[in-house]
Amino acid sequence: MSTVKSFTISYNALNEEDTFSEGDVIVGRVTLELSKETKAQKLFVKAKGDANTHWTKKRGDHTHTYSAHRRYFKLKQLLIPESSEDTVLPEGIHVFNFSFNLPRESMPSSFKGSDGKIVYMLEAKLSRSWRMNSTAQKEITFISKSFPNLYSLMSPQVGSTDKKMGVFSKGQVHMDVTVNKTAFAPGESIEIVTQINNSSSRDMTPKFCLEQRAEFHAQGDTRTASREVGKVVDVPIKPQTQQKVKCVLKIPSEQVTSIQNCEIIKVEYQLKVYLDISFAFDPEVLFPVVIIPPDLVSGSHIGAMGPYPYGAFGGQSYSDFPPPSGPVGPYPAYPQSVSYGFPGVQNPSAPPPAYPGNPQVYAGPLDVSTPHWGYNNPVLQVPCPPYSSPSPTFVPHPPPPPQAFHPPPSAPQIQLPPAQAPLAPAPSAQMMNTDFLSQTDENPPSYSVLFQSSTPVESDPK
Repeated sequence: MSTVKSFTISYNALNEEDTFSEGDVIVGRVTLELSKETKAQKLFVKAKGDANTHWTKKRGDHTHTYSAHRRYFKLKQLLIPESSEDTVLPEGIHVFNFSFNLPRESMPSSFKGSDGKIVYMLEAKLSRSWRMNSTAQKEITFISKSFPNLYSLMSPQVGSTDKKMGVFSKGQVHMDVTVNKTAFAPGESIEIVTQINNSSSRDMTPKFCLEQRAEFHAQGDTRTASREVGKVVDVPIKPQTQQKVKCVLKIPSEQVTSIQNCEIIKVEYQLKVYLDISFAFDPEVLFPVVIIPPDLVSGSHIGAMGPYPYGAFGGQSYSDFPPPSGPVGPYPAYPQSVSYGFPGVQNPSAPPPAYPGNPQVYAGPLDVSTPHWGYNNPVLQVPCPPYSSPSPTFVPHPPPPPQAFHPPPSAPQIQLPPAQAPLAPAPSAQMMNTDFLSQTDENPPSYSVLFQSSTPVESDPK
């Protein structure tokens, strides 16, 4: 009969999904049941996270093996104090508690694929003299919450395609596609709106497909594996027809999240919207899809990423002038159109707002060679008015109407003192060259020589 009747490891679940993430604490216990008294050299428990890839390729008579390994953490805790003498454990059941604080660094989610896997494991080991080691393992599911730029993944996506039909048909087809966002949770639905203009002579069937693509890297080689996650097929569209098609594609609830933070394993998703046309190349539009944990989609994490609500006009202002008290212009804060980029960014099609609190700007002549006041155009350089210092911050806005322009202030009139007798001028350069030692008693030259008369002199008729 074996001395060790049972040796198990268990942990306390933190949520209904039984998952862990960066910074979580794993609390568990190791249970050891002995049929008789025994001596133990070591008893410890470890928590570790590893990524591994492995595959082989046969080239002629040679088989090449490719493998790679990445370790994200390894934590160890002694359950029996380590000493030079063995520890005597009496017969019966022994329970040892432990706890591990997972690192807060970015780590990839658990994953198992055809040529690699990412595994997080709890392992307990009992060592005894002259006996085989007893080992207990328990795998944990790790879900990463490290998704940079999560706020931007909540914006809609837009794409379009044009195709001219080939030999077996005539005309062309145009398709515009809108997807409600980029990031989705397992079990959530992707909302797709497609506007199709079939100006050809063939029927075409709209199809929507979500694909998973896994990449495995090792020693300079790469293996890929792709599969369909979900697919929806709509009704065919007749020739010379325009039609708006709406589709809801549900993501399986057990689908693994995207993996973007692992060097040797990458898991990505792609939404493919295409028109199935017989005997022709299918026009398609591709969209990236990122699958994230459900609690990130709920909005609790997204709302904490910035103080600006979705659809706010512009970002934080660093201007010294106060903001306008009322709504900005007669235009909506965020036009009801598709967003390209971060929510809250000013739409280029909307006119720039007016700031009534700004001081009067004296605008110079406009350069008609280049357009002005466009958000994608260079900022017009307006000269500062005289007798004033330039403003520390300048917000470009359209020039005021002609009646709002004011001429620059004229220079103040300087009051001169009453006319006085002119002072004697300083000697000229020729007079300064005179040798003072050789001066005579001659009378000084008259001032008429130095200053010509202001009376006009009639010119000689010759």
